[in-house]
This record gives sequence, C-alpha cells and structure tokens, in this order.
Amino acid sequence: MHIGLRVPHAFRLCFSVTLAPMKATSRRRFIGQCAGAVAGTLLLPRFARAGGGTAPHVKFPTAPRERVSVAAYPFREFLVGWMGWDGKTPSATPTSRQIELKDFAAHVADKFNVHKIEPWSRIFPSTDPKYLDQFRSAVEKAHSAVVDIAVDEEHSQYSPDAAEREAAVASSKKWVDVGAALGSPSIRTHVQGAKDVKPDLGRAADTLARVAEYGAKKNVVVHLENDDAVSEDPFFIVQVIEKVNSPWLRALPDFGNTLNTHDDDYNYRAIDEMFAHAYGICHVKDGEVDEQGKATHVDLARTFAILKKHGYKGYCSIEYDAPGDPYKPTAELVEKTVEFLS
Repeated sequence: MHIGLRVPHAFRLCFSVTLAPMKATSRRRFIGQCAGAVAGTLLLPRFARAGGGTAPHVKFPTAPRERVSVAAYPFREFLVGWMGWDGKTPSATPTSRQIELKDFAAHVADKFNVHKIEPWSRIFPSTDPKYLDQFRSAVEKAHSAVVDIAVDEEHSQYSPDAAEREAAVASSKKWVDVGAALGSPSIRTHVQGAKDVKPDLGRAADTLARVAEYGAKKNVVVHLENDDAVSEDPFFIVQVIEKVNSPWLRALPDFGNTLNTHDDDYNYRAIDEMFAHAYGICHVKDGEVDEQGKATHVDLARTFAILKKHGYKGYCSIEYDAPGDPYKPTAELVEKTVEFLS
C-alpha cells in the first residue's frame, strides 16, 4: 500500500495534501502546529503500504498483544443503535451500560488492554464523512486502530440476476470506502446466498474480482470468511480466491464457524486451507453455540499451530460467540491468544 503510516487529522494539513443475556445466533441472519501534532501521534499504530496498488504490504506488529483485536460483534447489545435481529426490537441493555460505536476503541483499551478493534457494519449509526471523521478521531485519541470491518450485506455475489450482483459490488465498494476513511487495512465482505441457487464459482469470482480491484485502488484488502455453511463454505471460499488470483482478495479463517456444521476433520482441513490464503485478519473463538443450542469446542492449540505453520503475520480478532456476558470470556481469550502468539 502507498503510505507508511496512518495520517491523523492535524497531520493532513501539514502535508497539504448490562448485561442482558445474549441470544445464541450468528451474523449469518454484527495530525495547531506540525511538530506538536507529530509528537502527539508517535504512539499510534502505523501501517506500511507498498505503492502502485500491485499488492498490499501491511507492516504488522510483532508483539503478541499488539496483534490482538477485539471484534464489536459480541458486544452488539451494548452498542447504541443495535436493534436486535428483527431490526425492530430495541436492545434491552440499560442505558448506563450502552456504548457509542466511536467510543468502542477506548472501551476496549480500558477493559482488555487491547488497542485494535474490528467494527461490524450493522452497528454503524452512519457512514457519512462527518461521522467517519469523528469515529477515526476517537479511535486515534484512544491510541488505537481499526484493523478490519466485518461487513454483512444482503446482495448475492453469485445470483443469476446481474442487477443483484451489481448491487453486491456497489455495497462492498461502499464499505471499502468506509475502511479507507477509517484507516483500516481491510474489510471482510459477506458472501450472500441466492434463493434456490447453488454457489456459482464463476459468477462469484467475477463479482469479487471487481471488488478486489476497487480495494487495490483504495489500499484496502478484501477478506472472505468461512461463515455461512453454504455460501461461505471454506473450500468454496478458497476456490473463489484462487480463481480471482488477486493479492487483494484473501481468506479470513474463523476458528469456530465450520465446526457448527461439520466434524473436526473437515473443520481443521478447512482452517488449514483458509490460513494458506489468509493475510490480515482471523477470528479467534474457543467455541460456538448453534441456533439449536448445540455447543462446539475449538482446539486452540491445534488451530494456532496451523496459523503458525502458514507463517500468518496478521491480526487475531477476538470474537466470542456464545450466550451470556461477553466481557469475561473475551478477556480470557485475549490472554490465551497473547500466550499462543508468544
């Protein structure tokens, strides 16, 4: 990517240039003066980027804790604006426990001593430039960084309907722009299924190639996650990535999602394939509960061994995904991740 650091607001001018019980579900259905400004930004994370748009080159931190991020998704019920899965029911979380999304980075830094966050598209109160500028300012004030945006939209990349595929491209481009505005090196875009249509490799690849090309222009990597068991089957995701053959389209391995619908052998083969195509973000969880209440358990040692085998240097985003208060389990997963990365 083309710059060596994220440029805070004042610096730009110098360059002139509750705890309510949580439902068991998934997102498948969350640089004044120049000298002074410089001094004030020395502690901020920096993303080194290669020029020309030919390939991303993020200078990832090497200290284990600096590689850890906290996803907003598990905290959706605490975030102002979350309306529930039906889009109508207000969160039951007491006002005293609610958090503005732009303040989530400061909250995570305070609660978990982590300075990276992964916001979720469905809890953004706005994506207009004024709000995104406020959001970025708040993140920088917390000496933190957005390292990915988990994007869930409703348009299918492999629908037979060309207009539907065009809408999928437009939606993903919008969130690439949001990522660029927030200084994020990547987004994760959801691959949406199409009614009565099996996943189509050719159409999905053609659609996502256009998104990856746009991401390259904006210096934002596009990730695909093994999430939905049909439209985002890990081996289908790998086929799409290989067919597109762009360094700007990568895999986001989720430690637990595939365990919900397949056995251990399938899951760990899938994780291995996903990490072979990963770049900037993965989701760490120690288990998950499906919509029938069935719990699964992730072998963290085995999964982190796969991560290391592939020389993965990106971020590990903690995404606790089970019923109940997410704070204690998230804190525990943060510490376990730091230990495994050490």
